[in-house]
Amino acid sequence: MNDNRITLSKILQNFFYKSEGYYYLTQMGKIMAIGVAILSCLIVLVGVSQKQKGQKRVNAKPLAICGLCMALGVVTAYIPLFKMPLGGSVTLCSMLCISLIGYFYGPSLGFLTAFSYSIFQFMQDPYILTPFQVCCDYFFAFTALGASGFFRNIKKYGIYIGYLVAILLRGAFHCLGGYLYWMSYMPESFPKKFAAIYPLCYNYSFILAEGAISLVVLVILVRSKVLMQLKQITQD
Repeated sequence: MNDNRITLSKILQNFFYKSEGYYYLTQMGKIMAIGVAILSCLIVLVGVSQKQKGQKRVNAKPLAICGLCMALGVVTAYIPLFKMPLGGSVTLCSMLCISLIGYFYGPSLGFLTAFSYSIFQFMQDPYILTPFQVCCDYFFAFTALGASGFFRNIKKYGIYIGYLVAILLRGAFHCLGGYLYWMSYMPESFPKKFAAIYPLCYNYSFILAEGAISLVVLVILVRSKVLMQLKQITQD
């Protein structure tokens, strides 16, 4: 007699499959993740874009600008300049695209948009060992890019400081996950006497490489006053 009962494991099989010890999203899982990410982003952005002084009308400009920056972040994330063997890559300034939200609108909208972006990152190339590992490698790490918003009111170097703090925080969460879950994947060629700093070397190698590229772009945007004009547009 066939067992036609619907169980949680059967439901999850529609969204995940296991290969070589890792869990991956199926096509249905990716579609679901995209839908959840888009819906979450829209709900969050609509909620926080309302002015706090009792105004009920939604300001559409933050929605459009956040949507544009996140779209650029997602697109550039799919254009890696270099990929690491165990995850992580140097992209065409995807971290900068997301960090700019915090610089334009502050930490609240910055963190919320960055969290929506973290869902896209999880969907793009997920490695699933445990729930906390997923949080460290995806949700906590990429949401940290919103920390740039804490420095938006520093006039002279706020954008630089905010971006550096944001990417360093992202790296800190990756390193936490590295110490907890990925030490056994350390290559034999890595010097054993430096094993304690392996997660730091691995994760900050690609994060700081992309950070250096992004800082060059930032300097160009600042000196050409393009960034100042963009920020002025967001505030009008």
